[in-house]
Amino acid sequence: MRDEQIGAALIGWYDTHARVLPWRVGPADRARGMRPDPYRVWLSEIMLQQTTVAAVRDYFHRFTARWPDVTALASAADAEVMAEWAGLGYYARARNLLKCARAVVADHGGRFPKTRDRLLTLPGIGPYTAAAIAAIAFDEAATVVDGNVERVTARLFAVETPLPGAKAELTALAARLTPRERPGDHAQAMMDLGATICTPRNPACGICPLREFCKAQAAGIATDLPRKTPKAAKPTRYGIAYLGRREDGAVLLERRPDRGLLGGMLGWPGTGWTEADPAPAPPAEADWREVPGEVRHTFTHFHLVLRVETAHLSMGANPQRGHFVPDTEFRADDLPTVMRKVHDLASQPATGD
Repeated sequence: MRDEQIGAALIGWYDTHARVLPWRVGPADRARGMRPDPYRVWLSEIMLQQTTVAAVRDYFHRFTARWPDVTALASAADAEVMAEWAGLGYYARARNLLKCARAVVADHGGRFPKTRDRLLTLPGIGPYTAAAIAAIAFDEAATVVDGNVERVTARLFAVETPLPGAKAELTALAARLTPRERPGDHAQAMMDLGATICTPRNPACGICPLREFCKAQAAGIATDLPRKTPKAAKPTRYGIAYLGRREDGAVLLERRPDRGLLGGMLGWPGTGWTEADPAPAPPAEADWREVPGEVRHTFTHFHLVLRVETAHLSMGANPQRGHFVPDTEFRADDLPTVMRKVHDLASQPATGD
C-alpha cells in the first residue's frame, strides 16, 4: 500500500509542477492525447547523459531544427553532426547517435522499436536509455534509474549502502514504485523531484510531496544520502598542441581517430597525452614558439594540461599530419571544448613588460 501511496502523491505533484522541457510532452498535453515523439525522447536522453538540462537545451533546439526526424539525421554527414555536437562533450555519444539513427532507418523502417529489450539492440542505447525511451515514448512499465532516481529512492527507503554498490538494491526498490499506468510520467516525475526538490545538497524537504513517506527524512539523514564510495584522485596528463596558420589564413587541423577521447573530432595536431612532459612532435617544419600560459581541461578520468605552440607556415608547407582548412571555412565553435581553449589561448594579444 505504501508504494502505491508514494506513486499517487508523486504523480499528483508532477501534474502540477512538471518542468517544461523542449523534448517533453507535459501531463496536460498527455491528458489531451498528445504522444511523445520517440525521436525527440531518444535524442534528449543521449544528449543528457553526463550533461545538465541547461547545457542541452540549445543543442537540442539546433539539432531538431536542422534534423527534425530520425531519417534526416541518418542522412546527415558525419562531420556536420560532429561539428554541431562540439562542446557538448563525450563525443562517442555523437558517433553512436549517427550509428543508431542509421540502424533505425535501415533495420526498422525509420521507426524506433517500442520495447526496452528491442531498443537495447540499437547502437549506443544502454539499459537506462532503453528503459527511458520505452517508458516515456511507449508507456512500457520499464524502470528508469538515473542519478536523480537513485537519490530519491535512497532517501525514501533510507538505503545507506554506498554507491555504486547500492545500484542493484536501488533499482529493485525503484521497480517496486514503477506503475503500469503512466510509467513514463512516473519516470519523469522522479527525475523532476530529484532535480528540483530532492537535490544533492540542501533538499527542500519541507515542500516535498513524499515527505511523509521518506524514511531518511524521518531519521534526519536525508542530506547524507546516497552515500558514495570515495573516488580515487584523478591523475594529471600533459601534452603539447600545435596551432599553425598558413600565410593565406588557412589553419592546420587534423581529425582524431574514431576511437578514443574526442574520437572523430577536428582538433589541433599535438603530442600524445602522457603523465610526464611529452617530447616535442610538431606537425610541420616551422619556427614554433610557445604561447605564455597553459590550457587546463578535465576529462572523466584525468586532468589535462597542454602547452600551446604556434607558427606561421609557408604556402609550400607540407605537414606530416593534418590538413589545411581555409580561413573562410574555419569556425572555432566547431571544435571540442579543449581545442577551443587552445585557440583562445593562442588568440590572446601579446603583453609586454
